[in-house]
Amino acid sequence: MADDADRRKPPHRERRAAPRPARPSRPPGESGAARHFAQSYAEARDKFFVAARSRGLGVETHVHPLTGRDGEMLAMDVARDGELAAPSLLVVSSACHGVEGFCGSGVQVALLGDTGFHDEAAAAGVAVLYIHGLNPHGFSWWRRTTNENVDLNRNFRDFAAAPPANAHYEELAALIVPETWPPDAATAAALDAFVAEHGERALQQAISGGQYAHPRGLFYGGNEPTWSHATLRQVLHRHGARCERLAWIDLHTGLGPSGHGERIFACRDDATALARAKRWWGDVTSFYDGSSTSAVLTGLMFNAAYEEAPQAEYTGIALEYGTLPQNEVTLALRADQWLENHPDTDDATRAEIKRRLRDAFYVDSDEWKEKIVAQGVDAARGALRGLGAPPTPAANDRRAAG
Repeated sequence: MADDADRRKPPHRERRAAPRPARPSRPPGESGAARHFAQSYAEARDKFFVAARSRGLGVETHVHPLTGRDGEMLAMDVARDGELAAPSLLVVSSACHGVEGFCGSGVQVALLGDTGFHDEAAAAGVAVLYIHGLNPHGFSWWRRTTNENVDLNRNFRDFAAAPPANAHYEELAALIVPETWPPDAATAAALDAFVAEHGERALQQAISGGQYAHPRGLFYGGNEPTWSHATLRQVLHRHGARCERLAWIDLHTGLGPSGHGERIFACRDDATALARAKRWWGDVTSFYDGSSTSAVLTGLMFNAAYEEAPQAEYTGIALEYGTLPQNEVTLALRADQWLENHPDTDDATRAEIKRRLRDAFYVDSDEWKEKIVAQGVDAARGALRGLGAPPTPAANDRRAAG
């Protein structure tokens, strides 16, 4: 897959970096959850390396072909605590959606520093795999998408088949990302008319469900696997091919009430897996039954778990932390895509759009970070309890058949 990824390198497109918004300096001896979080991709990566090495773990680095916003190396970094032959594996991943990595990285660093958590994992026979920076390019450049402008969590589909259709996105594409920004009154009125006829939920579904026809639009799933897609498959195959049970917590932001971590079912539509997830994590929502704040999505990343570790009983959630009201998050995404489509935009406008985007996916307050870490650690411990329990009859049957 590495050779395929090399052939798929996108053509070079020069980017102009927006000036970083001023942020308060962090005191060296900072305490509490805030010490786990960073103000840039490079700082987050450094914190991850320090935390991994403090546990005596090596870091497996998959270098991205492009460089970061400040000229830094970009990479998907992997640290594993536990033997390759461990019967159970817990994956904790960050930055599927680039800029959301500011949150996810902080949770990973906190878990790496939690000796009690790792002692519990070892006692339960669970190896823990940290995948830091699934989409390092978006993390560094403050974008939700990959360098190919692809939503990584819409990119895992059968590319030999016809792409899923999204008729409402087709209808609204020129309104969602208009030619001018801010949108004019006619654009706003047209979107309001759609909501009046179909409802807010239909607009959310149209925008975020995933689309495969507008490469310069929002939530574009791509027409081939991205670098992050191919690299993640390598990692999952290497680390997941031997385990009997596989759990995955993928860390996200941008949906729901600020500071609340919604546990969204991240498996195929399987009642047995949903029941298992609810036993492990309690209040688990699902877009299959409409209980989640998420729209129904296509091309989801969890498909790789089934395909790269087919022998394992798989159970996963997306831990989705709320930030700002949904209309503000959507507006920030629309503005950022407009900016991507207009690279000659002046520096002041560029800086303001980038600031709003990061604020939409990362609340830079100590109170928010305390809530994020507490819920992340709780979810990780729930996975340990589940993985440490006796396997289900279905899992035993699968091992016998294998």
